[in-house]
Amino acid sequence: MRVGLRSLTSTSVSTRVAYSHRCSNAYSTCCAPKPEVIPVETPSSDMLVDSFGRFHNYLRISLTERCNLRCQYCMPAEGVELTPKSELLSHDEIIRIANLFVISGVDKIRLTGGEPTVRKDLEDICLHLSGLKGLKTLAMTTNGIVLSKKLPRLKECGLNALNISLDTLIPAKFEFMTRRKGHSKVMESIDTAIQLGYDPVKVNCVIMRGTNDDEICDFVELTRHKPINVRFIEFMPFDGNVWNVKKLVPYAEILDKVASTFQRCRETSRSPFRHRKEFQD
Repeated sequence: MRVGLRSLTSTSVSTRVAYSHRCSNAYSTCCAPKPEVIPVETPSSDMLVDSFGRFHNYLRISLTERCNLRCQYCMPAEGVELTPKSELLSHDEIIRIANLFVISGVDKIRLTGGEPTVRKDLEDICLHLSGLKGLKTLAMTTNGIVLSKKLPRLKECGLNALNISLDTLIPAKFEFMTRRKGHSKVMESIDTAIQLGYDPVKVNCVIMRGTNDDEICDFVELTRHKPINVRFIEFMPFDGNVWNVKKLVPYAEILDKVASTFQRCRETSRSPFRHRKEFQD
């Protein structure tokens, strides 16, 4: 089994595209031929080196703010006011920006949201991103609700890494936490990903005290029965921008609970970025 722990306290090593404006000279519609690769003689990789000398080769692109769940720790039940579609990056703008990062040295791109699978042109985006010369990994983080039926085509379009969010193994608790039904659909998506050969299938689990902290060892046990990596993520306890620590379960506490139950669990690797540790039985 393999378990990952992630702390929220360290510096993020992901480069996020957060443009709310539209780029000039955009390409035509997404049905047009594959966007032209921008010629650059010398990659300007120094653009991706931070003040600590770390080279950032990992780009995260949020495709949409929309989501088909209303997770308690993420979004209010009534939803949020969405950015007008006219102000979101189009398919071709995403490819153009991603290409600039790839020729500068980025070799991994992760698609996030919101929920990326609700974007209608997701397949075209994956197809064109996966064709960028120099890109090694095209990943996506998804809640898995509609993933199962979309995943075969997404894999054909070049999506080669996957994180599926699942915070509980109990259907009733899933409905309570997400304010929606769909636990069985997420489990089906995990199984579909395994069947399609995704290795590893990473399962993201946000731990909250008094809600799902009693399932930590159940998630670890699940790795004995399914070829998945479970990644426990600390809850970010903000309520109206006021720090609220009541539901926070620190990663050290998660680790202690796992280690006390699974004595053979040992640290197998340590990320150079100190917010992440991996353990394996």
